[in-house]
Amino acid sequence: MKSLVEKLAKKKLKISFAESCTGGMLASSMTSVSGASKVFDMGLITYSNRAKIEILKVNENIIKNNGAVSAECCKAMVVNLSKISKASINISITGIAGPNGGTKNKPVGLVYIGIKKGKKIKIIKNIFKDKSRKSIQKATVKKTYDIINSLI
Repeated sequence: MKSLVEKLAKKKLKISFAESCTGGMLASSMTSVSGASKVFDMGLITYSNRAKIEILKVNENIIKNNGAVSAECCKAMVVNLSKISKASINISITGIAGPNGGTKNKPVGLVYIGIKKGKKIKIIKNIFKDKSRKSIQKATVKKTYDIINSLI
């Protein structure tokens, strides 16, 4: 984590997060590093559908038609976060951390990670196998850091 903060600082890049199923774990791990204030702009925990709609301005129909855990919602979250934050790199996370709440089509461990850097947007679908809530959250944070590292 420290090396990521240093890399972002060296390149003068700012980063922002909109988290759902990780509940702020991503922002917390970044801000645990001294010097994070140089690179970390904001972290929003938009856990409820209402928060996604009211704070991130996700269109209600996206959630109604696709669900909060969907590529479409993840994309709307990251695009709209980038309008609020103005950071160079914006990240959104939405998923099912379990142990309950999964279905056949959307199992526990399904997590979408959205990244917007400049005009490029990428939505990555993950299915984490370990079904414990904490391990899904930790795996999501690790995967997100790996993605950010590959971008900078």
